[in-house]
Amino acid sequence: MKMPSIILKDEMLSCFDEAIKKEWIITNGLGGYASSTVLGINTRKYHGLLVAAFHPPGGRRVCLAKLDEEISIGNNTYPLAANEFQNGIFPQGYKFLKEFSISPFPKYVYSVQNVNVEKTVFMPFEKNAVIAIYKIQNQSGFNIKIRIFPLVNWRHFHSVTDRRSISWMFAEKEDNKVGVSLGVPESILIMKVTGGHYHPNGRWIEKIYYREEAERGESCIDDCYQLGFFEMDAKAGENEDFALITVADEKEINARKILSEMPDTACDLEILHEREMKRRENLLAQFYQTHTTVPLNDWLSWIILATDMFIVKNLSGMQKSIIAGYHWFETWGRDTFISLPGLMLATGRFEDARQVFLTFKKHCQQGLIPNFIPDDSGQPTYNAADATLWFINAVLQYLKNTGDFNFVREQLWAMLRTVVENHVKGKNFSRMDNDGLLRHGSQLTWMDAVVDGHPVTPRGGMAVEVQALWYNALKTMELLARKFNEKTEAEKYLQMAEKARKSFDEKFWNSEKNYLFDTVNEQVKDDSLRPNQIIAVALDFAMLEKSKNEKIVDIVHNELSTPYGLRTLARNDPKYVGTYAGDRRSRDKAYHNGTVWPWLQGPFITAFLKTKGYADYRRQYALKNFVLPLFTEQIFKVGLGTLSEMFDGEPPHTSKGCIAQAWSIAEPLRAYVEDIIQIRPKFEKKVLHGLM
Repeated sequence: MKMPSIILKDEMLSCFDEAIKKEWIITNGLGGYASSTVLGINTRKYHGLLVAAFHPPGGRRVCLAKLDEEISIGNNTYPLAANEFQNGIFPQGYKFLKEFSISPFPKYVYSVQNVNVEKTVFMPFEKNAVIAIYKIQNQSGFNIKIRIFPLVNWRHFHSVTDRRSISWMFAEKEDNKVGVSLGVPESILIMKVTGGHYHPNGRWIEKIYYREEAERGESCIDDCYQLGFFEMDAKAGENEDFALITVADEKEINARKILSEMPDTACDLEILHEREMKRRENLLAQFYQTHTTVPLNDWLSWIILATDMFIVKNLSGMQKSIIAGYHWFETWGRDTFISLPGLMLATGRFEDARQVFLTFKKHCQQGLIPNFIPDDSGQPTYNAADATLWFINAVLQYLKNTGDFNFVREQLWAMLRTVVENHVKGKNFSRMDNDGLLRHGSQLTWMDAVVDGHPVTPRGGMAVEVQALWYNALKTMELLARKFNEKTEAEKYLQMAEKARKSFDEKFWNSEKNYLFDTVNEQVKDDSLRPNQIIAVALDFAMLEKSKNEKIVDIVHNELSTPYGLRTLARNDPKYVGTYAGDRRSRDKAYHNGTVWPWLQGPFITAFLKTKGYADYRRQYALKNFVLPLFTEQIFKVGLGTLSEMFDGEPPHTSKGCIAQAWSIAEPLRAYVEDIIQIRPKFEKKVLHGLM
């Protein structure tokens, strides 16, 4: 299976202001990653060649910030490295960069005085390790020396380092290897070179400046320790290959074990590189072989490959989780179950889906799954009215794709019944009222930004998508109860659903404006035009008649739609903020008040075709206007080969937030496969019509 490629030549790389914005990221299946810019200049505190997840998928620490290289040719030394400080960039080795490519691993090609240096970076799967393979072509007429200067750190990836707070202890210094241990937390990093020697001339590189963090109003000055250097020779007219291996762990015995599993020669490391390539080729092959009517496209291959980076192994090694986004997001319940159908079901990763369900089942308390499992403490946070309802919807999507009622009955049915019972009895902050709808607090939906302790978009009472998800959940429970021959339960869920449906139509339909209120409570009905109502149309079990659904689609299309997703608020609203910029306070005010979110493109495409019909011209329209701009343009702009968290509401809709976001990939992909290509879930009709 051919790998997609993104190649940037020197003419593109020489446009500094554009090139510095292009970033790459590769992951290791544990929550760890390697990431930088195409110029090799770290612009974020989150950048690093080895950001290891010591408690998968959490406990992420920047261990190896980067590798800086220089070449000695004759009497001259040429730096290939580049680091930014507040007074400028020094050195400026990016000027020798002739090509950058990613396919799917990043490769830098430098050219200096008839010497070409090629560096490829990859991560072994499910290892806290990174490998840089170097290929040297020396046509200079001189014997040359290549030196690699590792910049190491040891900090949580949300923080920066002040050298005065760090103490280093060298565990070992050998001819081709160096180990460094630290006390807080106790941990170790080991580096080993093939075909070279280590020279222990360490020093601090202070006050490295991260421009992206400065723009976001975050801490942006960092100190890194330059761990001496590794030196290799290349004779005149000859080619040389060598590699640098870096591993990290909290325990020395584990780090040494990881290192012992790595090959000893550059040639064998190439074989390991090919194995990692093959794993990704197999992901593509599986998708295209099971979706034979999907056209093979490079852009689609990038999207399929991107799905893999968010699927990570838990600390136990027995179950999987979904990382919400890179660089800084962790495991979020809401994001997980919005993303699961696109990441796992549309790509045929059903066993991974089962493991994710079990991961969150383990954390279910009082009828709620956690909305957040933080990196630092690992203690779940229960602060979402919708996350558990998205869980139930993901169960329905799983059944539509697999027909696997046995798994649901044996592993999830008791939990699902408890979820509904607790909502009915009001044992958590989402409680069913006398009208059959759910009441909840003001900061419990996906629009949850807070400034000065107050929700920016207070949606307390009854939020429109929460009611839609609640009805969808009740109908799913009815379906399951009938399948499991629990007729009394099925009738109970049916009656609850009908009561909710009738109340929803009465209370949420805005007959004056022909769309749904965003929230309803005792004091006010909020008629802010937001995209949340599109979910009420897109779900399998929708509450409104077709004519009302179509009116919702039309106004959302006309007022909120952009090429990259839906705005979170209409432009004519006084609360609208069209640009997401500035410090955290300013950004949070814009977060859900105009910013464009690509994940909403998924339910919008589903709702659009559901109401307009699936004629060829309708699907072509949706492809051209709602999918291709996102998938064929944005994968080349910021996070290469992936999609950002969000975009400015105002043109040119500059990408913002995380450079790689799970639901930005997942939901548009699901809608592309199911609704545009019309590869419907295999068991959809039988499941929804109770025929299984």
